[in-house]
Amino acid sequence: MLQNPPDYRNDTVLPLPPEVSADAWAVDAACSGNPGQMEYQCIDLATGATVFHFGPVFGTNNIGEFLAIVHALALMQKQGIRKTIYSDSYNAILWVSKKKCKTTLERSPRTLQLYNIIARAEAWLRTHPVQTPIIKWETTKWGEIPADFGRKK
Repeated sequence: MLQNPPDYRNDTVLPLPPEVSADAWAVDAACSGNPGQMEYQCIDLATGATVFHFGPVFGTNNIGEFLAIVHALALMQKQGIRKTIYSDSYNAILWVSKKKCKTTLERSPRTLQLYNIIARAEAWLRTHPVQTPIIKWETTKWGEIPADFGRKK
């Protein structure tokens, strides 16, 4: 069981498993319905602070997970930061590696704004080499990712 934080952890204010680096950001998305109102955020694992939050907009959880990773990558590049990114979404990590959001969300006037953001994220990925480690958060071993919105029932 995780403590908050355990006595041996002086690099973070969060309860983190020993194998998780605190010199990292964690990203996650939440969606009320799928599709539905989607939002995503990024948490600094050393401080517990919210690095950024976006939404809500109409979309899907997978899109939010993808955009959260790209947003974190772009912000790190802009600020000259090199940290690990943790995401609990295998699909989003795969989409980032392929530089393509493989969503099936219907294109409509309601999703136009989100599709414009997706296009911008894909263009950023095509024009910027990704050298940041993106690691799958192992929820079954480590519990919920620190960026989780805490809305699961």
